[in-house]
Amino acid sequence: QVQLVESGGGLVQAGGSLRLSCAASGRTFSRYSMGWFRQTPGKEQEFVAAVNFNGASAYYADSVEGRFTVSRDNAKNMVYLQMNSLRPEDTAVYYCAAQYLSGSYSNARSYSYWGQGTQVIVSS
Repeated sequence: QVQLVESGGGLVQAGGSLRLSCAASGRTFSRYSMGWFRQTPGKEQEFVAAVNFNGASAYYADSVEGRFTVSRDNAKNMVYLQMNSLRPEDTAVYYCAAQYLSGSYSNARSYSYWGQGTQVIVSS
């Protein structure tokens, strides 16, 4: 069982930066690949980024490639999403998710555990 709690969301102007954090419980955190997804009202969840269980590989949606960076610290059971050059279209609720070992990183159905989400609002 893994419990996830996101933090770090807020209001930022376009061009600014935010760093989202996801704190994970459980002693087997290092066996889980972690993903970030986002969702806006009326739309499906959208894959943002993922990092594999040991942090060696990262994956990004085309829309955030070059602006966002995903990382993890297995010693602290933490996952991060550094978001730079934010745009109004990045406004969404951002969710942290965990899947055992590795699978389809961009498919939300591959993830077994989800956090409650943190709101990001980017003003123009």
